[in-house]
Amino acid sequence: MQEKQINLMAFQVHSFLLFFLIPSLNHVAATGTGASSVDYLNGETPNPFTPKAYVIRYWNKRITSNLPQPPPFLLSKASPMNMVDAAAFTELAAQGAISSHLPAFCAAARLLCFPELSPSLDKHDKDSNFTTYIQRNFTNYGTGKLGGMDSFSGYADGANMPTNLFGQYSHNSATHLDRFENYGHDGNVADQGFNGYGASSTGGRGEFQNYNEEVNVPNLKFNNYGSDGNGRAHTFSSYTRLDNSGDEKFTSYGRNGNGGPDEFNSYGNDSNAIRSSFTGYSERANGPNDTFTNYGINGNMPENDFKRYSKGGNAGGEKFSNYREHANVGDDLFTSYGKDSIAGKVNFMNYGKSFNGGTDTFTRYGHGSREQEVGFEVYGMNSTFKEYSRKVAVTFASYTNKTVASTTATRDKVINRWVEPGKFFRESMLKKGTIMPMPDIRDKMPRRSFLPQSISSKLPFSSSKQAELKQMFHAGDDSSIESMISSTLNECERSPSRDETKRCVGSIEDMVDFASSVLGRNITVRSTESVNGSNQDILIGLVTGIDRGKVTKSVSCHQSLYPYLLYYCHSVPKVRVYEADIMDPKTEVRINHGVAICHLDTSAWSDTHGAFLALGSGPGRIEVCHWIFENDMTWTTAS
Repeated sequence: MQEKQINLMAFQVHSFLLFFLIPSLNHVAATGTGASSVDYLNGETPNPFTPKAYVIRYWNKRITSNLPQPPPFLLSKASPMNMVDAAAFTELAAQGAISSHLPAFCAAARLLCFPELSPSLDKHDKDSNFTTYIQRNFTNYGTGKLGGMDSFSGYADGANMPTNLFGQYSHNSATHLDRFENYGHDGNVADQGFNGYGASSTGGRGEFQNYNEEVNVPNLKFNNYGSDGNGRAHTFSSYTRLDNSGDEKFTSYGRNGNGGPDEFNSYGNDSNAIRSSFTGYSERANGPNDTFTNYGINGNMPENDFKRYSKGGNAGGEKFSNYREHANVGDDLFTSYGKDSIAGKVNFMNYGKSFNGGTDTFTRYGHGSREQEVGFEVYGMNSTFKEYSRKVAVTFASYTNKTVASTTATRDKVINRWVEPGKFFRESMLKKGTIMPMPDIRDKMPRRSFLPQSISSKLPFSSSKQAELKQMFHAGDDSSIESMISSTLNECERSPSRDETKRCVGSIEDMVDFASSVLGRNITVRSTESVNGSNQDILIGLVTGIDRGKVTKSVSCHQSLYPYLLYYCHSVPKVRVYEADIMDPKTEVRINHGVAICHLDTSAWSDTHGAFLALGSGPGRIEVCHWIFENDMTWTTAS
């Protein structure tokens, strides 16, 4: 067995040398220079057989500009793998066997992979106070516990990939209090699962306060939460506030419960593109009391899907107050809401007062119910009611367009909160002496590296291969990994917009190939030097127009969220690219060197694009400029 392993490693190293060494020798013969003559980052001499050294040789082979190697900001994203790891994982990728070695692959290649948590069967019979706690799988926690309190304060605070699982938590407990305070604050790509939480419990309370606040890409799941409970209360206060682009799923929440009040206060407020789904919520419950107060307030494009909410329930009460008020767009879907229920009461107050065309669709709402009362007071516009039960007593009060007829100033205040000052600006602003706001240009994506082309070319990358990709990256159903794979593949495979040329690339070599195919081989790549000046006023210093400020072609590359570093690269016509010194307006000292791109043709853009919300006007009527953010880049012909 040991002899076979040694032979396999020898074969892998041999394969690696064939792949990497021969191009190196060819390059030396052709140019008289080798990798040893090219300084690495920080002045180091690279090992000539590493993926990073190969990138340098590939650059010199494909690009004819006088840059001897990729700029430091690009080269720093190359794979950190050593020679042996690269050879081994290239072979495993060719065999389709990466999945069996995923933890080692993630560590060696610096990928985004969630830890695989081992379940803990400890019941934790005593009261617990969890602080600075992270990456745990609570299974059978607090089962059968009588009284007491468990508190999660400062849990997973500031974590890059907070991953926690709560299975059978507080199952069959009585009068037990669970408190989640400042849970998962300021995290990035959060994956939290509550399965069977508080099921079959009597009395007690679950409190979620400041839960996953200011999180980037949350993925939160509540399955069978409080099911079959008796009088157990659940409160969500300041839940997922200020979050960005994620999913929250409530499945069979409070199902078969008895008299359990559930309160959502300040849920998803001030958040961007959050999708929430409630399936079987309070289904077949007796006397549930659910309140949604300040839900989705000031949100940007919130989406809520209620399926079989309170279906088959008895004498329930649901109240929606200040729901999705002052949101930008926003869509809600109610399917079979309150179906087959008895004596339910639903009150929609200040509901759905969205700007820019929020839509609510009610399908089979209250179908088959008896003695159901529904009231709509100060209800927003653009709503559709299909197959609404005639047996339901419905009252509409102040259901008119005047609910959104606020002043222009109020509307702009609501919408502009989602367009940071300075995120978009006019070309006339790019001149020396201009003082303007700089948006937050910091890269908020998790840190990852490119794969070597020898590996990325052997991995599946297609929506038709999603099952294989899920298996390879150990992505469970409804997990963050599954969601990011699906979302990124959809974006990469969508048809190009008018006059757009696009490609998603997972290696520096692929990026070089795409950029050179569009612009030719005499090219260079630029990015804003640092994040200095973010969220403050800046003074524009010396401005230089690339290609003498003429209308030109460029290839811009933006990060996508994927297990390995992946960029969406595209070229659009009629742009001008600028470099500008960025100065402190008080001291007039240079603090940054920015790259900006101005789109001269915006006729194909949506009329609700953030640029027009910020600048006014509409598609095709103005040019729009923006900075190249940290770790994004634009390729142009070399000056």
